[in-house]
Amino acid sequence: MFKNHPKGLIPAALSNMGERFGYYIMNAVLVLFLCSKFGLNEETSTLIYSFFYAGIYVLSLVGGYIADKTQNYKGTIISGLMVMTMGYVVLSVPILATSGNTTWLLTLTCFALFLIAFGNGLFKGNLQAIVGQLYDNPKYSSQRDSGFQIFYVFINIGGVAAPFVAPMLRSWWLNVNGMSYNASFPAMCHEYLSVTDSMAEENINNLYALATQVGHQSSEQIADFCSRYLDVFNTGIHYSFIASVAAMLISLAIFIFTKNGLPNPARKEEVVESKYTAEEKAAMATEIKQRMYALFAVLGIAIFFWFSFHQNGTSMSLFARDFVDTSTIAPEIWQAVNPFFVIFLTPLIIILFSTLSKAGKEISTPRKIAIGMGLAGIAYLFMTLYSLYMGYPSGTEFRSMSEAAKAGLLSGPWVLILYYFFMTVAELFISPLGLSFVSKVAPKHMQGLCQGLWLGATAVGNLLLWIGPLIYNKAPIWVAWAVFLAVCLVSMGIMFGMVKWLERVTK
Repeated sequence: MFKNHPKGLIPAALSNMGERFGYYIMNAVLVLFLCSKFGLNEETSTLIYSFFYAGIYVLSLVGGYIADKTQNYKGTIISGLMVMTMGYVVLSVPILATSGNTTWLLTLTCFALFLIAFGNGLFKGNLQAIVGQLYDNPKYSSQRDSGFQIFYVFINIGGVAAPFVAPMLRSWWLNVNGMSYNASFPAMCHEYLSVTDSMAEENINNLYALATQVGHQSSEQIADFCSRYLDVFNTGIHYSFIASVAAMLISLAIFIFTKNGLPNPARKEEVVESKYTAEEKAAMATEIKQRMYALFAVLGIAIFFWFSFHQNGTSMSLFARDFVDTSTIAPEIWQAVNPFFVIFLTPLIIILFSTLSKAGKEISTPRKIAIGMGLAGIAYLFMTLYSLYMGYPSGTEFRSMSEAAKAGLLSGPWVLILYYFFMTVAELFISPLGLSFVSKVAPKHMQGLCQGLWLGATAVGNLLLWIGPLIYNKAPIWVAWAVFLAVCLVSMGIMFGMVKWLERVTK
């Protein structure tokens, strides 16, 4: 799989893998952590998540501009890793949230998320620009798509292990303190501590029943136990962010020790630029304009893919918590299914594309992206039909039901596995190939900025993530899945309509 690829690919991929491992530890638990830490409702926590996730990609435009302007891609990447590390350090400090400190503590948490987003903006797009530069060498140019697919595999190696870290440390810390895990209990604790006497009788009965299961002793006041449980529960998650700090430092060390073997896009462009005549520059201006039009067309489609795909951290996390049996597997761990499939399926996808190419039936990058949108639609078609068949209500209505009634509606893990299978295949047709497409059409002096634009499109999609949980909690959940199904199908149709034009522009 690594044959005929430049030597710099693996060091760059390893550096990215370490950073992604640290990031996915935090990402796997962020929405549920904000709910359990501060007692936020799902809509508010997913809104914070949406702005944070969007910030990562919006700030990639800033990071790309800085690297292009200073012609110091490697220095910008190193700065990004250091800023991210500081953000994770802040998150790793366990402080109990109370009614007296929630405002400043939530503000501090959001500041830590900003540091992570800004550092990611300095790091992510510029490393991708360097990887694209590796394939500007004619010796490797035919391997560009597969090179980015390999790069993408390393991202997801970190993503497979990361979702296990926070649940493992949280459960360990609960056990140390004589408690056990229950996904529903933190929300009940917050409700009881905020309303106490006005809490519905059925909810109080559920609270006492779950409290007994997770370690409450009759001699302890239920209010005291709720406060203690929340403290222990969230402290375990804070400890997992220490692993994120360690991952950042490893990634930083890898990049520093291997950066001399990586190209500098800006410096190479200075050499090439001096060889252009005035006539050649005029011709290039027209070509660059057409390529930028093509880039923005694909960015428009990418917005809607990421809007649908990144529901894995919002409405799909809520679905895993509410409607899937998590008695043996914590809901956050299901986010490891997607990166596992990426690692498992990428070699098969590479073999498929290679076989078709050798047979003279090569599929262009724009056509692959269109097919990917259709595959994402299949994932949501399945979720729509399954939720209709099960008669699932809204998330809010479901959570108000008795424990016995909820138990009768829980689905098996196969539902999430099947959903993530189709979404992962779609991702492999879109995300790494989108990076390849950007590196192919971007002007050499705008590599960092154009990679930032691709990430900026992701940001716009992420700004819409809150819509999924909003529908999920307000209407029968099949309605939410049907909205994403429609988005994917419309995007697929538009992309297929542009394929021939995009193929002409990128030849």
